[in-house]
Amino acid sequence: MSELSHLDDSNQPLMVDVSTKAPSVRSASATCLVKLGHELISQMDQGELRNKKGPVLQTAILAGITGTKKTSELIPLCHPLPLDSAKIEITAHDDENLIITATAKTTSRTGVEMEALTGASIAALTLYDMCKAANPAITISELKLNHKSGGKSDYQAS
Repeated sequence: MSELSHLDDSNQPLMVDVSTKAPSVRSASATCLVKLGHELISQMDQGELRNKKGPVLQTAILAGITGTKKTSELIPLCHPLPLDSAKIEITAHDDENLIITATAKTTSRTGVEMEALTGASIAALTLYDMCKAANPAITISELKLNHKSGGKSDYQAS
């Protein structure tokens, strides 16, 4: 296992120094599964689910994009990044589940994996918040990085 990058020689936390890295185009995508249940999924109409709080998926998409942009405020050792793009897609996975795909892109010195993961997480939590009155048994699972590119190494989930 490689060394943890966010610890100094004294085992104290630190923000990694990326000042010597050259900026490059970097992108990442992450997915998350939200089990809303058959009853809520069956109420979807033209790719949207509406309730008393408003358009559920559109709200979750906006929240996910906001989460992507605010990652460095939520995760203490993340660098604040100028995002070139952030996209959240929410689609039916089957008759009980939605899948959230978050994609982030930057031209910077460090990657956007945490931004993609945060975007998917915040979108999932927003879905939960907007639908918990109808189904408090909603589950959020399988949050994972699907790919990252740019920088020192690329990654593609198998």
